[in-house]
Amino acid sequence: MKSILLKIGGSVLTDKERECTLRESEIERIAGEIKGARASVVIVHGAGSFGHPQAREHNLGEDPTTRGLIETHRAVMKLNNAFIEALNRADVDAIGVHPLDFIMVEERRVTHLDCRVLESMIEFGLTPVLHGDVVIDSKRGASVISGDQILRELGIRLDVSMVGAGTNVDGVFDETGRTIPKLNRIPQQIHPSVIEDVTGEMKGKVKELIELAENGVESVIFNASMKRKVYDFLRGKDVGGTQITLQ
Repeated sequence: MKSILLKIGGSVLTDKERECTLRESEIERIAGEIKGARASVVIVHGAGSFGHPQAREHNLGEDPTTRGLIETHRAVMKLNNAFIEALNRADVDAIGVHPLDFIMVEERRVTHLDCRVLESMIEFGLTPVLHGDVVIDSKRGASVISGDQILRELGIRLDVSMVGAGTNVDGVFDETGRTIPKLNRIPQQIHPSVIEDVTGEMKGKVKELIELAENGVESVIFNASMKRKVYDFLRGKDVGGTQITLQ
């Protein structure tokens, strides 16, 4: 049976304005919706306010160090553990899978990702939960890998039926602030919402998902902050948002 690939943005699970602060009620709600959908799911989540502050503090983007890697990875593991505990309380057999342990990059692009363990976990009945992380870079020492990059790589390598990226906005906005229902290329302009995309996050997300579409896998960007949207997506219902396709 094919699995569904679901990414939940860090802005949904955490308060990005306050370092290492969970949105506990949202985490519990989403865990319940995932349980209720009764689907085979592989989950990826963003780092939100866990990881980004540490990566900035230690300047991982320009001058990666072992201490920066350790502190950033430790922070994102805290969020991953909190999400998994909520999923477990909802009777979802979720388990953390840390990209640092099995992904390598070169100049920030993935060069090694072995999905065999993930495939075996899925077959056994587990729900793998991955996250944005810091990983070993063969040229730079270490690099940050985003949840969106991981989503793209897994979408290409795993046998999935659907791919969804849940954010805290209603998809991709045009220059007037309206949701674009379908995209097959990166727009010249993406309207930044108040919450999402102040640092270009949405444009990066679209870029990764366009690359995924070029490999034959469509996806949708939808608002996971709205009640039942995660459940509806996992049940194959229309969730609005922006469909990423080559058609």
